[in-house]
Amino acid sequence: MDEDEATSIDVGKQIEMESENDIKYRTCSWQKTAALLFSEYICLAIMSFPWSYSILGLVPGLILTVVVAALVLYTSLICWEFCMRHPEIRDVCDLGQMIFYNYRWAFWFTAVMFILNNTFIQGLHCLVGAKYLNTMTGHSMCTIGFSAIVAVVSWVCSLPRTFDALAKGAALSAIFTFVSVILAAIFAGIEDHPTGFPEQGPLQVLAIPAAGTTFVAGMNAFMNISYTFIGQITLPSFIAEMKDPRDFPKALWAVTIAEIVVFSLVGAIVYAYTGTNYMTAPAFGSLGNPVFLKVSFSFMVPTIIFLGVLYASVSARFIFFRFFNKTRHMGNHTVVGWGAWAGILAVLWLLAFIVAEVIPFFSDLLSLMSSLFDAFFGFIFWGVAYFRMRGADYGSDYYKNRGIRGWAGFLFNVGLCGIGLLFLSGGTYATIQSIIDGYKASNFGGAFSCDNNGF
Repeated sequence: MDEDEATSIDVGKQIEMESENDIKYRTCSWQKTAALLFSEYICLAIMSFPWSYSILGLVPGLILTVVVAALVLYTSLICWEFCMRHPEIRDVCDLGQMIFYNYRWAFWFTAVMFILNNTFIQGLHCLVGAKYLNTMTGHSMCTIGFSAIVAVVSWVCSLPRTFDALAKGAALSAIFTFVSVILAAIFAGIEDHPTGFPEQGPLQVLAIPAAGTTFVAGMNAFMNISYTFIGQITLPSFIAEMKDPRDFPKALWAVTIAEIVVFSLVGAIVYAYTGTNYMTAPAFGSLGNPVFLKVSFSFMVPTIIFLGVLYASVSARFIFFRFFNKTRHMGNHTVVGWGAWAGILAVLWLLAFIVAEVIPFFSDLLSLMSSLFDAFFGFIFWGVAYFRMRGADYGSDYYKNRGIRGWAGFLFNVGLCGIGLLFLSGGTYATIQSIIDGYKASNFGGAFSCDNNGF
């Protein structure tokens, strides 16, 4: 019996075990999984690409976009291969324990990063939701109140308990986001000038970085690009709810091709018509026509809510399964089960609200998440998973036993771990310095401020 057959049987057993439950988890087709991936990747962070290109220059920015996409595709396939070998994996925390030789500390280390990463992403969406409401209403109430409203609405939308139930919302979110960024690119091209023009002089569109670009600025721009692509943290959770996980690469290839096309075009077009000296993050704020700004930004509302909802659901699922595994509350409609689910989500959204108020700078919040968490979930984990799988297949000297392929794989995955360490060290330093500089220079007012953060 080959590995695919063994996996299929194990998944079949899991489906059979929950067949009598009211709530069934192994229900996602690859098309629904693709919708979840599209909602995760075709998101608000696309509008950080013009800002990144303004720092890195257009040519290095486009090259990095393709390179990071290819690296994420490769590591996502490694993740999928590992999950295929271990269909009992429910989330990235299970995977983290397995790749680090089943040490329990690895599970808890992964779990802490997992919850923090997802909560930071929820916080980012509280922050941007408040920015949207301030922009549309002319700062009609305290920004803290707007953040709280977004958190409460997102909590309500997080209540469905399966990814299958969220799939339709995911598809709608991705479609609206696509319309939003395309409109922003069109509006940037047809309007007379970006916001603030001509105070900073003529538009400056650079093919390469400007002389004097600092390490802090360049590293933050690189991490903004990387953050948008890196989403492997959710993949084990998605694969765990697929009816046939062997179809996962179909969804992965579809979203990767769309990412490269959309991210590159939107980033390049908006940057070309906005310039380095009039760029904001997200780039909606660079649109000089207030009607264009409000129309394009409004189409982003579904993803402002839904992507935070998706990550909240992933976190809540991890916590809920640990408390109620193998109990009737996990698979059936019970007061205890639904009460616990709603309570877990409420705590997560409260923490997200606090994050949004403490780090009120969009690009820095993206970079902080990228440096602290993407180092592991984007690179290091998958290099280690590769070594573990090839070691199981070919022995501890697999890189010798496989000849040139073994050595190439060995060196490439050592390089992946090296990129992760660069994120963790240089990236964290650059982000913290940028946040310090932002508090010194910004008129926002600081943490838990009522000041207007709209465009």
